[in-house]
Amino acid sequence: MTTEEAGRDASALPARLRELPSRLLSQASAHAARLVTEELSGADAHKWHYAALVALDEFGPASQAALSGRTGIHRSDLVAVINELAEGELVERTPDPADRRRNVITLTAAGQRRLRRLEQLLTAAQEELLSPLSAPEREQLVSLLGRLVAHHARSGPTMGADDR
Repeated sequence: MTTEEAGRDASALPARLRELPSRLLSQASAHAARLVTEELSGADAHKWHYAALVALDEFGPASQAALSGRTGIHRSDLVAVINELAEGELVERTPDPADRRRNVITLTAAGQRRLRRLEQLLTAAQEELLSPLSAPEREQLVSLLGRLVAHHARSGPTMGADDR
């Protein structure tokens, strides 16, 4: 059996590897990231576009600093994301009336339409990712993953919120 064939046949792996939670989470995460990236790239978008649009939709207009905190996108990277979204007229950047040194980012009607389209694509990616699970199993998985993330967020991140 070649290495490539062994990679496709999980039973060829030692049981201790097949059952190692950190390894399973890592593999599932890589697969999920690939699915999401593929879906969004087909619409000339990426995960940070979605994060910024959904945060603006849910919380309303925000400064770049607030948007960075709500999305986990590093401030230096967020400028490029906002520039891309502004070029597509998906967001507006206007001076903050309370502090002219800051900008307020606002979701446009076109941005709301774009967000709905990206949500459809992400729903398809989630459906493919979770296809082997029943609805109750999906809910349980999301609950358990949420608990893990919340627990480890309290103990301090080892990487930035934007996966760096």
